Amino acid sequence: MTEDDRLKQTEYEPCPGLIPARITAVHKERYAVVSARGEGYAKLKASVYYQNSGEEFPTTGDFVLLDDDTQGDGRIVKTLPRKTFFSRRDPDPGRGEQAVAANFDAVFVVQSLNHDFNAKRLERYLTLAWQSKAEPVIVLTKADLADGPETLADYVRRAQKAAPGVRVYAVSAQTGFGMEHLWEYLSGEKTVVLLGSSGVGKSSLVNALAGEVRMAVNDIREDDSKGRHTTTHRQLILLKNGARMIDTPGMRELGMWDVSDGLGEAFSDVEQYFGKCKFSDCKHNGEPGCAVAAALAAGELRPERWDSYLALRREAKYADDKPAYLRQKQQWHKDIAKRNKQNKKSDR
Repeated sequence: MTEDDRLKQTEYEPCPGLIPARITAVHKERYAVVSARGEGYAKLKASVYYQNSGEEFPTTGDFVLLDDDTQGDGRIVKTLPRKTFFSRRDPDPGRGEQAVAANFDAVFVVQSLNHDFNAKRLERYLTLAWQSKAEPVIVLTKADLADGPETLADYVRRAQKAAPGVRVYAVSAQTGFGMEHLWEYLSGEKTVVLLGSSGVGKSSLVNALAGEVRMAVNDIREDDSKGRHTTTHRQLILLKNGARMIDTPGMRELGMWDVSDGLGEAFSDVEQYFGKCKFSDCKHNGEPGCAVAAALAAGELRPERWDSYLALRREAKYADDKPAYLRQKQQWHKDIAKRNKQNKKSDR
């Protein structure tokens, strides 16, 4: 699939005098772009245009229209509709959402097989991946560091428990182990975005798939397995087979806001019980006939899985509307106090 083919999948119609292009990196006020004319740079037509029109600021992976200037940088006059994207709350007050990567087909949720592996973090990243509308794939890097096949299999099982129905692959960029599984998602000139903490091996993964050193690689600290940031800006990297990868720094900045769809997908094994309660307004907090409580008691739903869901849902509500979250939390404490008081009376 060429960039022109991908453009046809958007709500794009050719405009006289405007050139379609794709953003490959963002450098403050300049954007690296690639078009039928090759690689170059572009600037926004005017920041006031975006502020007043509601037009989206472009980000890495976006398709845009350029008012080309052969004497210098092209000018970006329009950001085309996105198929998939990651976003955060815009640091500028009042602007709301800000996309940080766009138009990818799959999300490689990356964790390494050392002390960095964390099932809770994996659940969080999966929620964000599902919310983007792209297909999530768990990639467990540094498989060569695992203490034998049994340890490796245990890591895979732990990841599968945290991600029901999501494919999990253990790979090693150093030895090539398991790397063949990833090419399924990088065929036909598809775009994949990497999501994971610093030091998990994202840059090494890109280099191995590219067949050459495209990204700088930093070692992790031996004392705590924490990584240092290698990638300093989001960039779209072209592989030899025509596929594209977006490496992303600072993805911890992605807040859990407006993730209701992603939460439902990531925790479909939890939300399947919500419609089975005796009462339609059940809050799953000890009410009679609660299907969630029954599933927990029967061992069908693991307590740690339920706790993870509640924690992420609380964080999402806080991010969406802090005042409403605090009011709800206050009411929740009142309800518990009231229930405890009633229980004490009934015990007399």
